[in-house]
Amino acid sequence: MIPITGKAHDLGDGFFVTRLLPQMARRSIGPFVFFDYFGPVDFAPGKGIDVRPHPHIGLATVTYLFDGSQMHRDTLGSVQEIKPGDVNWMTAGRGIAHSERTGDAVRAAGHRLHGIQSWIGLPQADEEAPPAFQHFGVADLPECDDKGVTLRLIAGEAFGLTSPVKTFSPIFYADARFTAGGALHYGAEHEERAFFVIEGEVQTPQVHGPGALLALEPGEEITLYADGPARVMLLGGAALDGPRHVWWNFVSSSKDHIERAKQEWKDGTFGLIPGDDQEFIPLPEPK
Repeated sequence: MIPITGKAHDLGDGFFVTRLLPQMARRSIGPFVFFDYFGPVDFAPGKGIDVRPHPHIGLATVTYLFDGSQMHRDTLGSVQEIKPGDVNWMTAGRGIAHSERTGDAVRAAGHRLHGIQSWIGLPQADEEAPPAFQHFGVADLPECDDKGVTLRLIAGEAFGLTSPVKTFSPIFYADARFTAGGALHYGAEHEERAFFVIEGEVQTPQVHGPGALLALEPGEEITLYADGPARVMLLGGAALDGPRHVWWNFVSSSKDHIERAKQEWKDGTFGLIPGDDQEFIPLPEPK
């Protein structure tokens, strides 16, 4: 196993975000090219997050929450609140813009926010696919219980389960909740794999606590044990079909496509987001 260490950044109001992918030592795990862990943070009434409209190409964004909620809007006209255990999967493809904000009622009441945002690199043949948005509630995602572990499959195929989320390459993303004494065999079903500890501790037999991201070696099989309650994310899939360029919110196998996206965002041709068209995040300019 290879440990991957992220760096936490305080975005204000005690809201910490830790970027675990990409790193110089590891650019991706399967098709996962970006992995941001945020919270937990308790927002006072009147406080929340406001990620203004911004663009993406060549990837899919996946939002998954443990606490709180967010309101998603995009240039397709999608309007969707995401709650704990749900999945929002947005395929950027040729290009899309979206925003993520705390809803008015939740903001007024105060709330705890805790979750993960990840980006999935699309195969080269699908990088220019039409943009799309999918939402599945927690009740729509398959689960299984075995040896003290309840496992929910968010996307892909693994552990005998298949998620309803439409994906573009072999992938898996799962939420495993351990009771005391729980054990989970982590086989080599997929080419690249990792696990990320959210709560509690798991042993392999080394002890791994909250915030630990471990990438497994090719073909390596392990068993995760928990002496007490724990929660672990399992992720990976087939390696990307070639290198990817990542610039700001753009991911592509083609530098020309990234340059095109830069110009289109400057020109305003990504379109406006219904209900959130009064502001946007400008294109970063070279210093």
